[in-house]
Amino acid sequence: MNYYGTQVTNLIEELRRLPGIGSKSAQRLAFHIINMPEEHVEHLAEVLVSARKNIRYCKCCCTLTDREICPICSSDKRDHSTIMVVEHTQDLAAYEKTGQYNGVYHVLQGTLVPSLGKGPDDIRFKELEERLDNTPVKELILATNSSLDGEATAMYITKKVKPRGIRITRIASGVPIGGELEYIDEVTLSRALDGRIEL
Repeated sequence: MNYYGTQVTNLIEELRRLPGIGSKSAQRLAFHIINMPEEHVEHLAEVLVSARKNIRYCKCCCTLTDREICPICSSDKRDHSTIMVVEHTQDLAAYEKTGQYNGVYHVLQGTLVPSLGKGPDDIRFKELEERLDNTPVKELILATNSSLDGEATAMYITKKVKPRGIRITRIASGVPIGGELEYIDEVTLSRALDGRIEL
């Protein structure tokens, strides 16, 4: 039943489409937005539209950025011979918060999911191979999640990259099986990075 009229209901429904937002959260957000000063709502709308138009994938590491090359890839203070492979931009952000890693990243934007027919062409693996062709890399750190899909992706990358003679390591203890990196605290991530193992 429509309690509020079409526009309020439409706003609630659109907010409910966002990940992690249920009906009650969508309703709270909708009423908060309605009660905000009009100029704040206009600014929020402008920021959303601008972000959607201007955010893209970094041409080097495939993370989300508003530049052609992200700040990490363009930094000469980072160790470009060490690449950490992660599933999503949120995972990159989680590792950056530890302050323990000074290399660069490669963001796959997903994992292999054979049961759903999601293969290497559906993630940013080809971009990783091109990068390895053009950049001298000493170590590839596989920091995919400890889920079945994350492990399958790490094994696939190992199989494909190992013949290049690059040292391949995997993040170790501290990250629980089935755990999502973006929700794990900085200390645990630091220990996992320090305890990585060679594959």
